[in-house]
Amino acid sequence: MNLWENIFKSKKSSAQEAKDRLTLILAHERAINVPYMEAMKQEILEVIKKYTKAQKIDIKTDSNQDFNTLEVEILLQK
Repeated sequence: MNLWENIFKSKKSSAQEAKDRLTLILAHERAINVPYMEAMKQEILEVIKKYTKAQKIDIKTDSNQDFNTLEVEILLQK
């Protein structure tokens, strides 16, 4: 480390470091521990195909620390 890094570097407490690591681990586990997500995506696709004449169906999933989201975009024929 050079002098500037030593002077301007902000140090986190060990408690804050542990909290940050735990938050990251929990977010990762939540993203993995959604066993029904793939089945739900397939069921949604089947229902959409059954009741519509969709030209395009995009399903996106996203996870963060607070919740998981499932976004469905359907392009219908005129």
